[in-house]
Order: sequence, then C-alpha cells, then structure tokens
Amino acid sequence: MEVNYFKKSIPTLLVMTLFSVLGIFVFYTLLTPEKRLPIYSPVDVNPRLVDPSLHHIKKNHSIADFELIDQNAKVITQETYKDKIYIADFFFTRCGTICPIMTTHMNALQAAFIEDPEVLLLSHSVTPIMDSVSVLKDYAVQKGVIDEKWHLVTGDKQQIYNLARKSYFAVLDEGDGGAQDFIHTEQFVLIDKKKRIRGFYDGTDFAEVKRIIEDIAILKTE
Repeated sequence: MEVNYFKKSIPTLLVMTLFSVLGIFVFYTLLTPEKRLPIYSPVDVNPRLVDPSLHHIKKNHSIADFELIDQNAKVITQETYKDKIYIADFFFTRCGTICPIMTTHMNALQAAFIEDPEVLLLSHSVTPIMDSVSVLKDYAVQKGVIDEKWHLVTGDKQQIYNLARKSYFAVLDEGDGGAQDFIHTEQFVLIDKKKRIRGFYDGTDFAEVKRIIEDIAILKTE
C-alpha cells in the first residue's frame, strides 16, 4: 500500500519541484535588475571635457550631424551610421605614442564584430591636412582595416574638433580648431543607434576593449 502511494506521489512531487525551481528563477529575476548602460549628457561628464556652451544641457544629447571623407574618398555622414552601434576615436597616422596601441585595439574590436553588421568603427584624423585620403588609404591597408567595417575619416579640421569637444566629449583641452590647435586623446566612445553616448573607455588599455565588447552585448539587449 505504501509503495503504491509513493508511486502515485511521484508525478506530484515532480510538478512541485518544477514549480519550485521556476518560482526561485522568477523571484531571482525580479530581484536582479537588468543591467543597462548609462546615457551620457553634458551634465554627466567631467565639466573639463564639455564645451562651456553645453554645460546647461541635462538630457537628450546626441552626436551632431557630420560630413567627412574616408580612406576610399567616400563621403561619410551620420547616415552611414544610421541604426548602427559604433565606437569612435581620434588619431593621426604619424602618431608614434598612443595611436599605434589604439589602432591595434580598434583592430581587435573589428575582429570581434567582423560578422556583426550592427557594429561599426569610426576613427577621426586630428591632423586632417596631413592625413589626406591617400595617406589614410595606405595606413588602412597597413593596419588591416576592413573598409565596410571601419572608416578612417579626414575633412574640415574645425568640424572634426567640434565633434571631439561638443559631441563626443573626448578631450580635456579647449581650442578653436585653428592652425595651432591640436588634440590628442586616448578615448574610445561608444555610441548607440540613437546617436547617444553610452560609454567612455581608455583606448590604450586592452582590458577596456573587453569591457566595450561586454557593453555592446548589453546594449544590444535594450
């Protein structure tokens, strides 16, 4: 009699166990908030990185429209990055200090997302007069840049410097984009599909490259 009762109880016990496991999972999920990346506006950033004209802006900051030329003499605008996640940085081809490291790390990001059409890279030359299209092309070939994935851009210096200071908040120093103005920054900046800043990273630190990869995975779940 006891054996038959035990056999009859097995399905009930299994159902109870299943519901217990599901209950614990749901409870844990409700108590564990989904990780989300911050959305950066001027007030969220070191004031030294933000142009004074933007200090009052508390929300809804996005990257300004732009028009630049890449290593293939192709016009690159905000439309090139429409509905894309991208990583932006600022470099120059003759740089012998931080830029080679940054380029190596951008190359690692290129490899990490080579099969992902949602993720692109954008590198702005801070010496656009010297970094002509042909110079950028030679540099791209040398560094293994894949044209569809990674655009190295040159163009109007004032526009590039305004982007660095007023859109990406990538540099500490002030300037007017004139002949004597020069910026040099290790910042990688993560931009979402709505042109909003979602992260800042040290482009010379490989651990930060891993963090970018992890953060993009989080960003894609939003």
